[in-house]
Amino acid sequence: MEMTIDNRPLVEMKNLKKYFKTSNGSLHAVDDINLSIKKGTTLGVVGESGCGKSTLGRTILRLTPHTSGEVLFKGENILEYDKKKMRLLRQQMQMIFQDPYSSLNPRNTVYQLIAEQLVVNKIYKSKVELEERVMHLMNTVGLDERYVNTYPHELDGGRRQRIGLARAISMNPEFIVCDEPVSALDVSIQAQILNLLMDLQEKMGLTYMFITHDLSVVKHISDEIAVLYVGQCIEKAPSKELFENPMHPYTKMLLSAIPVPALRKDGFKREIIKGEVTNPIDPKPGCRFAARCKYCTPQCIGENLELKEKTPNHFVMCRLYE
Repeated sequence: MEMTIDNRPLVEMKNLKKYFKTSNGSLHAVDDINLSIKKGTTLGVVGESGCGKSTLGRTILRLTPHTSGEVLFKGENILEYDKKKMRLLRQQMQMIFQDPYSSLNPRNTVYQLIAEQLVVNKIYKSKVELEERVMHLMNTVGLDERYVNTYPHELDGGRRQRIGLARAISMNPEFIVCDEPVSALDVSIQAQILNLLMDLQEKMGLTYMFITHDLSVVKHISDEIAVLYVGQCIEKAPSKELFENPMHPYTKMLLSAIPVPALRKDGFKREIIKGEVTNPIDPKPGCRFAARCKYCTPQCIGENLELKEKTPNHFVMCRLYE
C-alpha cells in the first residue's frame, strides 16, 4: 500500500500542558503546546535534554496524565476517553522507546515479546494464525526467524530495536511516537533503522512523531520540525525551510552545532550558546531563551510570547520578528 498524505491533521495538540509538582513549585515540562500532524507525515521534535520532548510524546499517548489542554485524534479529544475507549485507541497509537533493552521484558523470548499485544487483545483465535503473524512481523522488520526463541540479552542493540518496531506495528496502528529510537545505536545501525521506519511509513501509511536531539537525523526523516525549549515550542516549519531559513536565535545556534565533515572550514562560523538554561519551575513571564540570547531586549522580558506565523507554514516565537 502506497503512502497517502491527507491535508487533515490526524493528531492535534491544543494548549497542551503537563506540570509536575515539586517542593519548590510546578515544573513546566510541557507548556501550552499547539501542534498538528497530518496523516502520513512525520513531525520531528527537537531540543536539548530536559526540554520536554519525551514528556510531550508520553502525554499525547496518555502514558503520562496531562495538566490541561486537548489532544485530538481524528477530531476527538482522547483526553476525555474512559478506560474502555482508551483500550481500543491504544491499538491505533503506539510508541517506540529510546532504550532497546530496558523497554523489553528480559524474561520473554522474541516470539513472546512480539506476540504479547496480539494475545492480550485476543486478535487471533488459533496458535497457527498467531505464529504466522509473528513470523510475518519479524520478516517485515528484518529479524531472521532463527531468533524466534532468543532472549533480548542475546541480541545487539539494532536487533532489539527491531523487536520494538515489530511490537509497535503489530496492531496495525495509524500513529507512532518514536522517542529517540536510534540514539542508543551505532551510526551504521541508525541508518538501517531510519530507512526501515521510512519504508514502513510508505507501506502502511503511518504517521510519526519523531523525537530526537540529533538534527542530522531529524532532517533525514521529517516533513516538519518543531523546536522545543524549556517546555515551549519556539519554532515550527517544514524541514527544508527550517534548515535553509531558521528564524529563532536558539534554532540558529542548534544548527550551527551540527558537525561539519570537512578538513577546511573556511568561512564557517560556529555560534556558541552561553549562559544557563531558564529554571523550568514556575518560570517568569517572557522569552525563556532571553538569558542566553545575544539579541535580548527589555521587550523580551515580562510578557509571554506567542507562536506566530511569519512566513507561510513557518511559525516562530520571538520578539525579533514583531
